[in-house]
Parts: sequence; C-alpha cells; structure tokens
Amino acid sequence: MYRISIREIKAPETWPVRQRVMWPDKDIEFVKIDNDEEGIHFGLFENDTLISVISLFAKGDEARFRKFATEKDFQGKGYGARLLNFLIDEARRMGIKTLNCDARLTAAPFYKKFGMKESSEVFTYNERGMEYIKMQIKL
Repeated sequence: MYRISIREIKAPETWPVRQRVMWPDKDIEFVKIDNDEEGIHFGLFENDTLISVISLFAKGDEARFRKFATEKDFQGKGYGARLLNFLIDEARRMGIKTLNCDARLTAAPFYKKFGMKESSEVFTYNERGMEYIKMQIKL
C-alpha cells in the first residue's frame, strides 16, 4: 500500500528533483535559487520516495511559489495537485493574502484549476527561452 506524506524539507533536497524534471540538460547549479535559504520547501513523498517539490517565498502578506516539479513518471496522477493544495492551505495558515507564481505558459491551465488568474502578459526568460505568465490567487 502506498503512503503519501507532505513535509517541509531543506533546499538541497529539492535540487535533484528540480534538475531532473525542469532542466535535465543543465547541471545542478542551474536549478538553485539565489535566495533558496530564505524559502520554505515542501516535498511530497510516496512511502519514502520524494516525488514532488515546491518552494514558497513569503514577504509580508504576499508569497510566491517557485520551482514546482513532479518526477516525470508521476505526472498526471494527482501528486502535484495534492502538493499545490497543501501549499495553498499552508499559505492561508501563514496569513498570506496573495499567492503568486511565474507559470510556464503550458502549465497555466493547471493553475487555473486552483483559482489562479493570469496577472501579466506572456514573457520570456532570456536564459531559458520559455514563455511564462504571472499568475496569482487571492487567499
């Protein structure tokens, strides 16, 4: 039987998942965030295997989540949705009023299912060459 748990983890625990899922052609340094140590990082585990990660950066009553990644073999099975629901509940508990993210344009429909709305025009990160859109939800 599978046991699912979500818990706070350290930034370095997120890096291998981020790298494998988001930037498999880059080295591990590429997936680190300058202020990773300021974030609150969560991992979803199936039994003792880390499946999905997300990082929350709060400032006052606003927060932003970044580097949300679910292992390829587990995508489309509800793990990411479960972790994002947990993060939204945790943000509410922390008194966050607005939760933001820079979503890959291809992921925008997924975030809309959680009540997130587009809050910018589409933009491209130069070093990544991917299209993104800012999204947010009022909690």
